Amino acid sequence: MEVEGSIIKALKSNQVDFICNIPCVFFKRLIEMIDKEFDSYKITREEEGVGICAGAYLAGKRTCMILQNSGLGNSINALASLNKTFNIPLLLLVSHRGTDDEQIIAQVPMGDATPGILDVMGIPYFEPHEAGEEEIFEIVDIAAKMAFDENKVVAVLFSKYDLKGESTLSGAQR
Repeated sequence: MEVEGSIIKALKSNQVDFICNIPCVFFKRLIEMIDKEFDSYKITREEEGVGICAGAYLAGKRTCMILQNSGLGNSINALASLNKTFNIPLLLLVSHRGTDDEQIIAQVPMGDATPGILDVMGIPYFEPHEAGEEEIFEIVDIAAKMAFDENKVVAVLFSKYDLKGESTLSGAQR
């Protein structure tokens, strides 16, 4: 099973049944697979996805949103004023652009700021650090359980290397 399959397995094992996503080259394969496996909705803005997922949660769904970290910046107010205020869980699968050998220089400032933004927001997050398939499953599984058991927003930050599944370095929670 490839890394994307491990993510899908973890989502299914946590009864995630509603996913919003915005196009992202890092998540291209995952999004294609999710579109076939889940009730999945394309969004044009990340804060729109936060609101849609909150509505789906209120209708009894377990929600997830797939986005880039640049879009995380767009969704801060919605996450703070809606999800945090009303304890609405949301699992975020975030491509962490602007790190390592990023080719698009405009991605770098948000790439550098992302962990600090999550810390300031009080959003727990995990970084797989090029984890293997089993570890990716465990990390997404733990993050989903935390989100749904504790009614909070939880993020998993994926680098472009994480989705290749080439290394077995262990993940870490911050």
